[in-house]
Amino acid sequence: MVSLDSLSLRSPAKLNLFLHIVGRREDGYHLLQSVFQLIDWCDTLHLKRIPENEVRRVNPIPGVAPEQDLVVRAANLLKDFCKLEAGVEIDLQKQIPMGAGMGGGSSDAASTLIGLNTLWNLNLPNETLCNLGLKLGADIPFFIFGKNAFVEGIGEKIQEISLETPHFLVIFPNQAIATASIFQDPELTRDHAQITIDGFLASPLLFQSNDCQAVAMRICPEVKQALDWITQAVPGSQPRMSGSGSSVFAVLDPKTDFAKLENLLQNLPKGWVGRVVRGLNKNPAYNLISSD
Repeated sequence: MVSLDSLSLRSPAKLNLFLHIVGRREDGYHLLQSVFQLIDWCDTLHLKRIPENEVRRVNPIPGVAPEQDLVVRAANLLKDFCKLEAGVEIDLQKQIPMGAGMGGGSSDAASTLIGLNTLWNLNLPNETLCNLGLKLGADIPFFIFGKNAFVEGIGEKIQEISLETPHFLVIFPNQAIATASIFQDPELTRDHAQITIDGFLASPLLFQSNDCQAVAMRICPEVKQALDWITQAVPGSQPRMSGSGSSVFAVLDPKTDFAKLENLLQNLPKGWVGRVVRGLNKNPAYNLISSD
């Protein structure tokens, strides 16, 4: 929904269909290979012009200071880059759990850059927005790119990949994991053999591992509990963790009894969040970031 003065965007989460750590740069950043799948679990971002030359956050996240808030940082970064005197009020309605490994914060930051590029009539090319986003987080360029992707490097090397859009069962066991605690762990696998995008497309079922999962289960027992829950609820589903967060997921067979599964989700352990979601081919904001 676009007007002269305001803009609303849905910011989708993503799942890592697999995650391999294949090396480490001299600056300490880890090199990865993964396939990122967009899903229809979304936050909603509302942007509104204001006459004051400031970035104003409505409904801030408790415990998150403005200088740590990715949507505020994204807006200020864009203002500074363009040397722009303009103001915006940002209202973010969170649905994607924080610390879940589904990229919610990165998606929100990407939507902020995409939305303000339109709202402020900046007409910056996609490449520029991606370069700005990378300054804030490795996953942000993917959401600006706007399509499912084979991702390499630290997240900045993105190739479009055509994926099916099945239903997924996603569980967040109400326990965030700090990404740094995963990547600083001495037992983390850092030498996974590299694969090619053609190799993945030829045999996607061979690539369902997450190199962060073993460390995460040791740091956060709830990860294993969530994996066990899915295994019992959907036998044979081969659940795994997404990203470096604590959420876990499984691809659902089209013959799944979805009504029965929804009933099971009503009885999750206290505080857990579970959803049946659908894969997406494009970011809902794609019409703002591409003309094709």
